Amino acid sequence: MATEYHVGTSGWHYDHWKETFYPTELPRTAWLAHYALSFSTVEVNNSFYRLPSERAFMNWKESSPTGFLFAVKVNRFITHIKRLKEGAGAVANFMSRARLLGEKLGPLLYQLPPQMKRDDARLEDFLALLPADMENVFEFRNHTWLEDGVYALLRRYRAGFCIYDMPGFTTPVETTADFAYVRFHGADELYGGCYPEDRLAQWAQWIAGLKVPRVYVYFNNDIGGFAVKNALTLRRYLESG
Repeated sequence: MATEYHVGTSGWHYDHWKETFYPTELPRTAWLAHYALSFSTVEVNNSFYRLPSERAFMNWKESSPTGFLFAVKVNRFITHIKRLKEGAGAVANFMSRARLLGEKLGPLLYQLPPQMKRDDARLEDFLALLPADMENVFEFRNHTWLEDGVYALLRRYRAGFCIYDMPGFTTPVETTADFAYVRFHGADELYGGCYPEDRLAQWAQWIAGLKVPRVYVYFNNDIGGFAVKNALTLRRYLESG
């Protein structure tokens, strides 16, 4: 079975994409529909800072075409304030909103804070809270988590490991579920810089070698609109590979 590649960007509401991606006269309310002409997925980032309203989730669903997928970044109240503890109520509340996307809901991304060191017991307690029908993926910003024992724990609960690249550091290229999740945070500056084509070609080879049914890839280097350019290039390499 061929791998499904879902390649997009981390967010779409960027004023600095006017002229480089969005036509100047295009109203903001039409940006998502315009974005969906080029991409079949997007990573929602504003949900990390505040929980979007039910109406917002419904608008996203209604404003995107059939088959479009939203990866949703989980609110920082769960990951950064509670740090995965005492999270049952908050998780249920967040899930109830995310599920409004219906068949357009992709993975849920849990990005842990850089100061949060490895704690297998806390992670397992949290994993046990999560519904098995969701694609849950964890991005570890503290390097103490990047160990075989953590990968094994994620596999036990069929949760994904977020592979990411940022200036000066790249995680191991590991898979812990029946999908893979990859984030690009910047080529030569955090959230900026354009990835050279030879680096994207190398990444395409690594991603193609993961041998999982689905791969989600998001570019977070939105400064200068490089995310759009790099996402289209990587997708071309993957689809031609």
